[in-house]
Order: sequence, then C-alpha cells, then structure tokens
Amino acid sequence: MKKTLLVTGSNGLIGSEMVSHFHRLGWAVHGVDNNMRADFFGPQGDTRWNQKRLLDEHPGFVHHELDVRDRAGLETLVRTVAPTAVIHTAAQPSHDLAAKRPFEDFDVNAGGTMNLLEAMRRHCPTSPLVHMSTNKVYGDAPNRITLVDRGTRWDYDDPAFADGIPETFTIDQSKHSLFGASKAAGDIMVQEYGRYHDMPTCCLRGGCLTGPAHSAVELHGFLGYLVKTNVTGGTYYVYGYEGKQVRDNIHSYDVARFAEAFIESPRSGEVYNIGGGRDNSCSILEAFDRAEALTGKAMSWEYVAKAREGDHICYISDLRKMKQHYPGWRITKTLDDISGELVASWMRRA
Repeated sequence: MKKTLLVTGSNGLIGSEMVSHFHRLGWAVHGVDNNMRADFFGPQGDTRWNQKRLLDEHPGFVHHELDVRDRAGLETLVRTVAPTAVIHTAAQPSHDLAAKRPFEDFDVNAGGTMNLLEAMRRHCPTSPLVHMSTNKVYGDAPNRITLVDRGTRWDYDDPAFADGIPETFTIDQSKHSLFGASKAAGDIMVQEYGRYHDMPTCCLRGGCLTGPAHSAVELHGFLGYLVKTNVTGGTYYVYGYEGKQVRDNIHSYDVARFAEAFIESPRSGEVYNIGGGRDNSCSILEAFDRAEALTGKAMSWEYVAKAREGDHICYISDLRKMKQHYPGWRITKTLDDISGELVASWMRRA
C-alpha cells in the first residue's frame, strides 16, 4: 500500500517541490491550495500555472481547492486522506502585506497552522509534520551581532557566528514585522503539539528558499525576483544597507530532501534553521554581478535609503544541527546551480 503525503500550499515553490519529490519516491500525493497568492500579489503571484504543471506531470496527484482557514474543511480532508505524513507550506509570506492586511496574515499563518495541527491530533497524531517556518521568527535580533564591511557585503565580526545563526538564537525582544510575529505563533504551536501531545513535528526556519518553480514578486522571493528583473526588464529597488545585506540561498530540492529525511526518522517538537549556509550566501550587490554574468544584461536598480522594517542586515543559517541529526543530508545545489536554473526558468517564461 502506498504511503500518502498531504502538502498544503502545493502550488507554491516549496509545496510543488514536495509534490514532485515524493511523487518520484512513489508516494500518493494530495495537495491543498486556493491560489491565494494571486489575491496577495496580483497576476504576477498567480500559481495556477504551477498547479497545472503538477497535474500534467504527476499522474495520480490530487489537488484540493481548499483554504487552510477553513477549519471544518481541513479537518474533513485530513480525516478522509489519512496521510502518512504532512508538509505544511501554505502561508502569507510577505512582510509588507502583513502590515496592510494583518487579520488575513495572522489567520493564514497562525490560524491555518493551528487548524492543521488540531486536525492531525484528532485523526493522524503519529504522522510526521514538517512545517515551513521562517528565519523572521528571530526578528531583527541578528542585527545586534557586530558586523564588518567586506566591501560588497556585510559579515559577522563575531567568531561565535562564523557558521551562521543557530537554533538557540533568541526570538524575543526584537522587531519581527507582523509577518514574522504570525509565523512565530505558528512555529511555537508546532513545537508545542510536538512536545505536549508527543507528535512528530519539526519547524524549518527557512533562509532564502528559491528555485525555478518560484512565482517570485518584489514583496517575496529575493533571488528569484532579482533574476526575473534582470531577464525580463524593469528596475530592482534596494532598500537600505547599501545593497550589502546578505542572504543564504537554498534550492527547493534540498529542502524537499531534508523533509524526506525527517519523515523517515522523525523527532518531536524539533526546530532547524534551513538555508544555504555560508557557501550559498550572497549580498544583493554580489547577486547583481552574478545575474549580469549569466545573462549579459546590465542590472537596472535604484537605491532607497530606508530599510524595510525588521529586515536582516546579514543572515546565514547555521546548518550544523541539521547535519548532526541527519548526517545523510547535505546541500547539493550550489549558488551557481541555483542562479543558472533561475535564469533559464525566467528566460523560458519571458
């Protein structure tokens, strides 16, 4: 009998990668999505193209048109599907939109996560849950680390953070953005259901998650949107920190591989910082150079002195805990691989 996976947010970057990855492994896969990204971001955020791709390429994949805020509907689905494992990627992902639409942001990120947790507790409490959280649960506390200017990027000047931000880093007494706060609420509940109810759960606090299936927009999707702007034209706006702010980038495939590892050997109430690590990190200025080298097109950009609220100046994920708990997992897609795939993807879609 086939194992069954339920993926929320299945039209999105990470959700669709989970669908494809586990379908290749022979699982029966069910996806939940209502294309709310189109409502959040307009036509550029529409993910129906990705939904169609999944249905065309993966025979047997079942799409469920459902909003995670629909408590009764989600519970009925979990009871009916009886999933072997669940991967929760559905979210409102934008800092800026959260401030404009705070109730929707919280209802999706916190309420939707709570709806799923309780449905699982009632109907499949032994099934592993992988929850896609965010590094924004740390708020702007990483900005308190002493930094050094390396010319094209900011970097940590404290040897304690040579490997990046660990899972023990504080989430308190900092500015998160409303998005970061709503995601922190869901993150804590996933941990609590793991510990209080002894359910196999983990939170993956993502750095910059990226890949060719991303419907990247200015308000969400750093590297994908930067490459998109270079390939298709337009102006990229840099908000503060001289364009030297740093992000670590991880391909959606490597996120899916970690989800597979966790589901095969789950733990209760765990937290992992998942990103590209130092090797896959780059600043905005460095990403401009990389995109220009790949496309041969000059980057059109403008500088806005005011930084985004709660934004990180330098964020690199410390991957040591992940590798210690799951030694068979590692980053397989380099920054060069990721950049090349993004360029090819946007050239096809241009």
